[in-house]
Amino acid sequence: MSPLNIVILAAGKGTRMYSDKPKVLHALAGKPLVQHVLDCAVSLQPQQICVIYGHGGEAVPQAMQQYGAKFVIQEPQLGTGHAVQQVLPHLEDQSRTLVLYGDVPLIQHSTLHQMLQAGDGLVLLTVNLDKPTGYGRIVRDGQGDVQCIVEEKDATTEQRQIGEVNTGILLAPTAKLRTWLGKLGNNNAQGEYYLTDIVAMAVQQGVTVHTVHPAQNWEVEGINNKQQLAALERVQQRTESNSLMARGVTLADPERIDVRGTLQCGRDVQIDVGCIFEGEVKLGDRVRVGAYSIIRDASIGQDTQIFPYSHIEASETGENCHIGPYARLRPGSKLHDGAHVGNFVEIKNSEIGSGSKANHLSYIGDSTVGSRVNIGAGTITCNYDGANKHRTVIGDDAFIGSDTQLVAPVTVGKGATIGAGSTITRNTPDGELTLSRSKQVSIAGWQRPQKGKK
Repeated sequence: MSPLNIVILAAGKGTRMYSDKPKVLHALAGKPLVQHVLDCAVSLQPQQICVIYGHGGEAVPQAMQQYGAKFVIQEPQLGTGHAVQQVLPHLEDQSRTLVLYGDVPLIQHSTLHQMLQAGDGLVLLTVNLDKPTGYGRIVRDGQGDVQCIVEEKDATTEQRQIGEVNTGILLAPTAKLRTWLGKLGNNNAQGEYYLTDIVAMAVQQGVTVHTVHPAQNWEVEGINNKQQLAALERVQQRTESNSLMARGVTLADPERIDVRGTLQCGRDVQIDVGCIFEGEVKLGDRVRVGAYSIIRDASIGQDTQIFPYSHIEASETGENCHIGPYARLRPGSKLHDGAHVGNFVEIKNSEIGSGSKANHLSYIGDSTVGSRVNIGAGTITCNYDGANKHRTVIGDDAFIGSDTQLVAPVTVGKGATIGAGSTITRNTPDGELTLSRSKQVSIAGWQRPQKGKK
């Protein structure tokens, strides 16, 4: 089998996106359009990947540099044929070249693999549409063999009735592709060099033209405006939700879930409506995620319950934890087995030990909390002195009374109790009660201020 090159056309400005951002860098399911195409391309294990960019300067190469692709600029943009001409110096004749598009993000590995297996010669990916307006038509002869592709602006009335259309995605022997591209002209309605013109050249040379059809038409739908972007977003999300349910995940409503990355689920996972998963997320067996929760780059241990409206980012939980509702775990947080983080509690860069609880209205930042600790409502770790962050350490079995301020750096001893309303600025001993309150005073004769007369 000949080595494979993959060329991705990503030079378009995307005028109808009404954005300063290059079209291929707009996000679908949490990552840029062209990244979807690159991920699919990498799955085919090609010899090399070339990305042709133009509008947006170096934004595309900078955003996708992790792929190690060769980036080639097309300036000016004179059509798809002209675009592929720009990479010919980087392609070896003893190879095949697959042409993809950076604004066609949902092309599937299975479809491209089918093209690679279709045979020698030129391979086209085509679809049949009830409304083919705007697409180049596949013109066949009486025996059903492909003769050429005619762009709509150049098509006759009869040709415009053809329902089979070109997707633009094709596979060709590189040596022949080089020859065909060298013969392209721009005598057409657009004054551009059409890549599709190579089909007629192949036919004239007696080269077999194969056609392959995708399993779903949405695989080859391109994005030119925000409406099309939104439509394909829902297609991708429904595809993802179907995949999750096929693997045993219970979704309260398959239409109301967004996966913007990778979601790995164990057995008997339940996800309520409106949840968003971003980056790399792992949910253990029997995890339940409440409505409208957002989880990003996190690992959730089995039997953990996440109640509605909770936000979890770059954090890890053990087994059988309770989180929320309205809880927030910020980056660097780790909950051990059986920990409880309740409503309106924020945890940041902190470790919460097994069986410890912070159930109400607290901020725990830059802290190490031991096991079986109870943190009362309104407790705050004062971790920032205006210039530097400092750490709070709370020993096992400690009890922190409500409305306590722990001014870091400070250590609360094992089994210690902090009386409600205390401000703790020094380390407290193990097993003892520590208080920090001013004397309570009642002022006789004091009167509440009254509003002045207008």
